[in-house]
Amino acid sequence: MLPLLTRRTRHRLAADLALLAVAVSFAVPLVWLLVSSIDSEAGLRLAAPTSPTTDNFSAVLTDEITFRPMLNSLLLCGGATVLTIACAALAAYPLSRYRSRFSRPYLMGVLFTTCLPITAVMVPVYGLFVRIDLIDTVYGTALFMATAQLPFAIWLMKNFMDGVPTVLEEAAWTDGASRLQALVRVILPLMGPGITVVTIYSFIMMWGNFFVPFMLLLSPDQLPASVSIFTFFGNYGQVAYGQLAAFSILYSTPVILLYALISRRLGGGFALGGAVKG
Repeated sequence: MLPLLTRRTRHRLAADLALLAVAVSFAVPLVWLLVSSIDSEAGLRLAAPTSPTTDNFSAVLTDEITFRPMLNSLLLCGGATVLTIACAALAAYPLSRYRSRFSRPYLMGVLFTTCLPITAVMVPVYGLFVRIDLIDTVYGTALFMATAQLPFAIWLMKNFMDGVPTVLEEAAWTDGASRLQALVRVILPLMGPGITVVTIYSFIMMWGNFFVPFMLLLSPDQLPASVSIFTFFGNYGQVAYGQLAAFSILYSTPVILLYALISRRLGGGFALGGAVKG
């Protein structure tokens, strides 16, 4: 007769089963995506393809369906990300280095803006863009996307900047550097992992944004991939599931490559010990 399981063991098994169920719930859609991309008769059900084929990828690898929308997404999200990082660094610096009774209320106000649903502000934003002639422009859309992502980026950047000792900045001042030079040449290089985190987070959030470019961009040749994905949804509920799965894999590739290329910096830490010594 097997000995009875202890209470601690039962709790651990229950936790493991719960984590396994969560993992399966995330894995099943990914498996469906991979399987359906090589199935010419793909549907909503997860089933092994009878005759695997690459026809779905051949059908979507065209300039109109994939290449132009992907290039538009890279230009739109890349430009907005660069603008977000630059503005977040400049805004986080005084919040991190200067102490004031208004600092915390200001930070809470910045954080509160992240709680506003984007649909609640799109109507006045659309009217403003029409008035100032920014509608159907990539740079105007990138400006608004960067603005929408900026509050949370400031919060993240400020927290990472707090980890950089002020003694390094003071040493740069002693050597004749200005505050801007100290920020660019001392603080930001030491914040490499933090800037990487903010960059990845901002880019991913913008890359998957559908509503903003859908509302502000009108020309079909300027639409990013997050909007052009609707070309696979036909009338009367008809969906090209195989092509949709193939396009989704291609659409996810830039984000995966971005993470793979700079993931080594995420675990590097700030390594400030050697910089403080001496």
